[in-house]
Amino acid sequence: MAEILFYHLTESVLDEALPGLVDRSLERGWRVVIQMTSEERRDELDRLLWTWSNASFLAHGTDAQPYAEHQPALLTTTNANPNGATVRFVVEGAEVSGAEGYERLVVMFDGHDATQLATARRQWKTLKAAGHQLTYWQQNADRRWEKKA
Repeated sequence: MAEILFYHLTESVLDEALPGLVDRSLERGWRVVIQMTSEERRDELDRLLWTWSNASFLAHGTDAQPYAEHQPALLTTTNANPNGATVRFVVEGAEVSGAEGYERLVVMFDGHDATQLATARRQWKTLKAAGHQLTYWQQNADRRWEKKA
């Protein structure tokens, strides 16, 4: 069963928090898939991940490009897992499905967006009712993650 973590963004936005988490996942040797709700947003995150740090870049691709199965990190708008990822990030209110197929599932949502907040609450209840073990993390004033539940 997947380890399911809910990450509540309160002090930063997704574009600031996601790259570091993906980078740490790749450093651990995990393959990653990142699911969002629109192709436009996928393409924005694609550009961001190539330039997010002056010291490095995140090797990745999108499901709109060839060789998706070879990407260490893959951006997608679907619930597919073409790169055989063991870690899935579900962001900005994208729907969670197939949690059983991953070692770790990370649901990231913006606490200042009422729709994302409501979606995350619904997803929490659904996953909890299905018997999954969940943890809830929230940013503190220093933008560090604190385990709250």
